[in-house]
Amino acid sequence: MSATIIRNGRVIDPPNNRDEIVDLAIVDGRIAERPEVRGQKSQVEEIDASGLIVAPGLIDVHVHLREPGFGHKETMESGARAAAAGGFTTIVCMPNTSPVADSPATIAWIKDRAAEVACVNVLPTGAISKNIAGEELAPIGSLAQAGVVAITDDGRCIQNHELMRRAVEYARMVGLPVLDHCQDYNLVGNGVMHEGYWSTLLGLPGWPAAGEEVIVMRNILLADLCDHYIHCQHVTSAGSVRLIREARARGTKISSEVCPHHIALTDEALENFDTNYKTNPPLRSQRDVDALLEGIADGTLSILASDHAPHAEFEKEVEFDAAPFGIIGLETELGLFLDLLVHKHRKIDIVRLIEMYTLEPAKLLGLEAGTLSVGAPADVTLIDPDLEWTVKIDKFESASRNSPFDGRELKGRAVRTMVGGKTVWKL
Repeated sequence: MSATIIRNGRVIDPPNNRDEIVDLAIVDGRIAERPEVRGQKSQVEEIDASGLIVAPGLIDVHVHLREPGFGHKETMESGARAAAAGGFTTIVCMPNTSPVADSPATIAWIKDRAAEVACVNVLPTGAISKNIAGEELAPIGSLAQAGVVAITDDGRCIQNHELMRRAVEYARMVGLPVLDHCQDYNLVGNGVMHEGYWSTLLGLPGWPAAGEEVIVMRNILLADLCDHYIHCQHVTSAGSVRLIREARARGTKISSEVCPHHIALTDEALENFDTNYKTNPPLRSQRDVDALLEGIADGTLSILASDHAPHAEFEKEVEFDAAPFGIIGLETELGLFLDLLVHKHRKIDIVRLIEMYTLEPAKLLGLEAGTLSVGAPADVTLIDPDLEWTVKIDKFESASRNSPFDGRELKGRAVRTMVGGKTVWKL
């Protein structure tokens, strides 16, 4: 028998409406009923969590691990270590790899590779369309049997509405949510940053907010038509927030997520053409940031996620137009959200923040994770909500360094991450 007692921490467990200072027991990798564990004292690990939050292991529903095919950007092993360092015990990996995760064989490879090298739980998604080309549906039923938790063409967006409708109908039949990267190619064109004052000043092609909002509206209509869940990934615009708010109010099965860079930065940050600020969808205006904050505050936007998108240094060190889109975020997102949402803007409290990282993603994906219920796997994150620290990208566990937050001072971070009762990272 292996046993651990986490003592004196503030246990916040949203699925059970629990918020109290109490000891938490772990026996043989699962949450145990009694805080006192029998056995020789030398066999029981005790962790003093005084002043800390003891939360269910955090879940990130939007991560690019880059394997198979792009190991020069990130590997399954390095990405999992980055997740652990950020406080995440479960991460959901996107299918835009090489080969694309559009077949049971590739899903099996991802699961086997994760079991071999990952220190956190890695859950695969499957592609909606073959080769994420948006032309022919992937074998959604077979992908479901292979163990994907959702389908998505993330990184791309299906433009054919009839194809998307059929994908949602198939997903409903096999019980999988649909995650969608909302981007209308006709409106966005070759845009590389938010269309507005700064794109005009810098002479860069603009990416209008309407290019996102058109697809958000499409997804709302399809969610109603098919009576099934569609999740809009990395929402960025005031118009998208309004559309989602109105749809949810009338019962549409639509949800959405917010990434930290979209509330921490605006398009003005691109004034020096630093490609580490280039992301898709792009950083938008202060008006959009304010709308995202209000959407988080009133529950319209229900999930927090990173869209962790690693790229090698040489790939980002090119002209702005030629650089790939993407920002890494696993090791900074919790700190940014704590700093901005809880401390600075006070839009939500720590309980709601943890709920957006545990209960909400678990509901979306139908996971047993995100809880400290007795008998649940002992995936636990210890958080110091008041710890002040400075982001140092040279200390990252990720294999890539494409973060715009180097040197930024933050308040709050994870200090220990436990998976199956074992500490996989601690500060």
